[in-house]
Amino acid sequence: MAARAAASKKAEDPIALDLRGIASFTDCFLICSGNQARQTQAICDAVVDALAERGMRPGHIEGYNLGEWILIDYSDLVVHVFTRETRRFYGLEKLWGDAPALAPPRAKSSKKRKVSADRKG
Repeated sequence: MAARAAASKKAEDPIALDLRGIASFTDCFLICSGNQARQTQAICDAVVDALAERGMRPGHIEGYNLGEWILIDYSDLVVHVFTRETRRFYGLEKLWGDAPALAPPRAKSSKKRKVSADRKG
């Protein structure tokens, strides 16, 4: 849900890292980028709104006002939204290089498949 919400605001290079067994403070990082602070704030807003629809509220959000690195802490999931430059500088993917990447969710198709009337099943 968080990755799809970020993608809806054109988040760049999303990656989810499985930190179970590596870190004790969370199970997963979702890391993505935006072109500038206004976009990172929009990505953050989309993630928070999408998860709120499922009754999930972040424990805290850091860095929203500056928008260079926004951290959204859901305990089991920590979302990092960076500007490109800040993401390169901190290099979380390298720092947590031992963590396996999780498969990104497949985008929902806007086209509905037609099913033949004589097809059973």
